[in-house]
Amino acid sequence: MPRFSIIVTVHGVAGRLPTALDSVLAQSFTDFELLPACADPDSPAGALAGEYAGRDSRVVRVTGGRDAGLRAATGTYVLFLEAADVLVPQSLAVIDGWLREHGEEAGGDAVDVLRLGHERVPWWEGEPVAGPPQDADPADVRLPVWATLHRRAFLREHGALLPAGRGTDLAWSGLVALAAGHGAVLPTLCVRRHERRPGGGAAAGPKAAGPKAAGPKAALRGTAVTGPAVTGAELLDQVELVLDRAAAQRLAGDRARALFTQLFAEVLEHALTAPCDRAFLRRAGRLHRRHRPAGLPTRGLADRLLRRGAATALRVLRPLGRQSARVRAYAARAVLRRRRALLYGWYLRRPLDENLAVFAAYWGRGYACNPAAIHRKARELAPHVRSVFLVKEKELAHMPEDVESVVIGSRRYWEVMARAKYTFNNVNFEHAVRKRPGTVHVQTHHGTPLKRMGVDQIEYRAVAAATGSFGRLMRRVDRWDFSLSSNPHSTEVWSGAYPGAFAHLEYGYPRNDRFYSAAPGEVAAIRARLGVPEDRVALLYAPTYRDYPRDVSAQFDLARFCERLGPEFVVLLRAHYFLDGDAGLRQAVADGRLIDVTSLRDTEDVCLASDALITDYSSIMFDYANLDRPIVTYADDWDVYRDTRGVYFDLLAEPPGHVARTQDELVRVLTSGAWCDEESAALRSRFRARFCAFDDGQAAERVVRRVLLGQGEEELPPVIPLRERLPVPATAAARPRTPAH
Repeated sequence: MPRFSIIVTVHGVAGRLPTALDSVLAQSFTDFELLPACADPDSPAGALAGEYAGRDSRVVRVTGGRDAGLRAATGTYVLFLEAADVLVPQSLAVIDGWLREHGEEAGGDAVDVLRLGHERVPWWEGEPVAGPPQDADPADVRLPVWATLHRRAFLREHGALLPAGRGTDLAWSGLVALAAGHGAVLPTLCVRRHERRPGGGAAAGPKAAGPKAAGPKAALRGTAVTGPAVTGAELLDQVELVLDRAAAQRLAGDRARALFTQLFAEVLEHALTAPCDRAFLRRAGRLHRRHRPAGLPTRGLADRLLRRGAATALRVLRPLGRQSARVRAYAARAVLRRRRALLYGWYLRRPLDENLAVFAAYWGRGYACNPAAIHRKARELAPHVRSVFLVKEKELAHMPEDVESVVIGSRRYWEVMARAKYTFNNVNFEHAVRKRPGTVHVQTHHGTPLKRMGVDQIEYRAVAAATGSFGRLMRRVDRWDFSLSSNPHSTEVWSGAYPGAFAHLEYGYPRNDRFYSAAPGEVAAIRARLGVPEDRVALLYAPTYRDYPRDVSAQFDLARFCERLGPEFVVLLRAHYFLDGDAGLRQAVADGRLIDVTSLRDTEDVCLASDALITDYSSIMFDYANLDRPIVTYADDWDVYRDTRGVYFDLLAEPPGHVARTQDELVRVLTSGAWCDEESAALRSRFRARFCAFDDGQAAERVVRRVLLGQGEEELPPVIPLRERLPVPATAAARPRTPAH
């Protein structure tokens, strides 16, 4: 029995079905079955589902809709998706982990219904709409069925009571809420829905049917679980079915009032924003009067009119209702923005603090990368400058005790952002942050670019869509005063990808200083801490993220790879695998062939502990090359990556070492000793000459002296020639090793 049954219902043409199916098959957690359910097996969608079933045994084509998929399902839990939905990478692993921690496996109650974090992405320009919050009511019938996990035994027990057919989500959610014994909310983003175009016509454009024409609420009809295909009569049929069932169960108290309020919020929304006739309004009024719980207060004029069935008055209110829907959709955010603007504006009127520097990395994900390295050197060389590091609240516990930390979004955050003379970040600060005259902002970046960046992504549609507004991006770039570079290639790329008036600091990456400054014995100490045997060659396996669906576990059998390497090697895994979901990987860990270092915060430690690197297209290769240790490129999907993501140069023509296109080739390169032969050293030498030009162990000092101390270029430490640099050596286990020079 699989852990999960993923049922993907398809209505009409194939549309986005491949994207939906691929997002499931690319999950790192593999204990699932995928059931595409098509009403017509001979349709293009049905044929496509059949092709997937022929390629992957986990795919089972079903003829029919949601109910047919449920009858065919065999998993412990069932998730219903549609062709417009995709599973976010790692979602199934996250869900499985939550269930094991909070469900009956952990000694708790069986979870009948688990509401999943989700977002709706509009087809036009605009921000995604996310939900539900942590404190959401799991029994809220307005939460979407397509982002809800159901225990199959619970559905089987109550299956006869649940409605079948398309457009019955509200009734389904209502009856499930009445029957469910235990519901919960997992707010982590798991499902993403790409909203359909309002108006439906393929020729309709944003001007004809976009948000200005229909309004966010009308255009994003997915915010109501009823969906765009449900008529007024069908909506009331669903409401009546749920309320009759609640009355039969003698539902009372807060549950009855909450259910009634949620259902009639949908009815009122329909009355104010969608075409409806006098019969709909009168029937809605009768239902309202018949089922309204005792003690429920009347909410506003429209609610009173609906209860009375005042059709004429409600039709007069409808244009106002559309406007109020737009206002309500943005009201909460507008209030928060207003409060933030007032607070931030007050701080902006205060004078700059000439001795305050703010640092941040990876959108607040902790003390890391180039900003952390500069922060450490600033406290040494410029102690008069007060240094503050910005982090998310959940990262506070992981911050060094001697580092002053400020939580992003707090009152203190807006104060330091308004008053700091210096700011350092390896990404961009949020759009609301203003660049004050006299301030200095250093964009440190966080890697050497192989893949296309910034405005160079425009021609690659999938990547450009994920990037968002390029206009907003360039307004953030306008805040930069300096852009840090580790090699001439990066300088050239940053100039084109982020066209602006900033100056380039060709000083190297401060995070790589440690590859030259680590104390003797530090490598052995790190290896001992990680559990790497002294006599093993440690191979760091660090693949990059893909912008397209990819079933990594199917294309690279890591457990078998570790076994075929033999006892000479141990693999340090820094990737997106979840070992708990794979028995082979768990055994590899137990046997000492695999060590999971994914959760370690310091990438530099992992690099120092390893004797060689295996990667595909990750920018870690450029940093690792500073160690002058062997690098093997595993490029099994290079053509897809190049064409989908876009690249700045042909990695396979200019690799840092041997290239393998299949898993068998990769094993041969490693077991034959080719990974550290003379050809590997020669390739690495050319690669280092191009991409390690400025990294010599003194990058952080150059940045601090130039930016915080105001020293001129002639006063900075000169770059040590590549042939004279002495990176921290690998362990003796990696011998014999041919030097690059």
